[in-house]
Amino acid sequence: MKMTDQQRSGRPARRPGPHLRSAAGAALITAALAVGAAGCSGGSVSGSSDQQSGTPDRLAADPLTAVRNAADITGRTGSAHAATDLVTESAEKKASFNGTGGYDYVKRIGRLEVQVPPGAATTGKIVEVVLPGTVYLQNSGAKVPEGKWVKLDVRQLPDGNLVSSGATDPASAAGALRGAQKAEAVGTETVDGVALHHYRGTLDLAKAAEATGGRGGDGLRMGAQTFTVKEVPYDAWLDDQGRLRKVVEVFTFAGVAGSKEPKDQVKVTSTTSLRDFGKPVEAAEPSASDIYQMKPTESPK
Repeated sequence: MKMTDQQRSGRPARRPGPHLRSAAGAALITAALAVGAAGCSGGSVSGSSDQQSGTPDRLAADPLTAVRNAADITGRTGSAHAATDLVTESAEKKASFNGTGGYDYVKRIGRLEVQVPPGAATTGKIVEVVLPGTVYLQNSGAKVPEGKWVKLDVRQLPDGNLVSSGATDPASAAGALRGAQKAEAVGTETVDGVALHHYRGTLDLAKAAEATGGRGGDGLRMGAQTFTVKEVPYDAWLDDQGRLRKVVEVFTFAGVAGSKEPKDQVKVTSTTSLRDFGKPVEAAEPSASDIYQMKPTESPK
């Protein structure tokens, strides 16, 4: 996905951000700034002892345990539909990306459609298909033929695709909670007639990647290496079964390479809301004939 010069705000192009430019053939992935799982992320879906004995999942009494268990419990629902919101803020710019879609935890595949904000060179919406360690993007750049997809390995992306395509996919958003280090019970809130338990704390993406394992942990691991704030703040809302209903995670990275100055930091607030657990999700990996192979020196601009 390409950005206007105004959106880049003069910052280096090789940084994560909500517009993605890709050159898959050269294994050179440039994430340009927009403003300057076991069950969730691709690990094996293993049943808990409660599940194996036929006892339904329940919210743990201990806040930290409840938060860390949320990804696995959510994965055992089979599927979920999602709404995403990603807001990037720097000293000069602010942009918002909204998406809808869902994730199939059995097939370990998800699909999101992300609306591109005004002012971007790419118009309309970006379609994203995510699998453990892999992301396919459609309408990601002017040089990619209409209807074609670009295939990327998340290890090629500095942020592991946690923010660079304009959304944090539901698997990674939930999987990050496996790395929760602090959890405080804030209170109970009723949303659409459902009592939700609100927790707040910080998480460690490197520990989340380790807990997730496999290719599903690759994106979390890349984000841990790139983001400048290592103790990632989060707010999570869980239902009585311990399923994740909503999570807000705040990622920070340097808009100017190597800078620790506050004015050079970019904050990305990612919100993922889940609903309709168990309802089928339409998501399929693009066929090989629909994948656009870029030349090693080619840019999608």
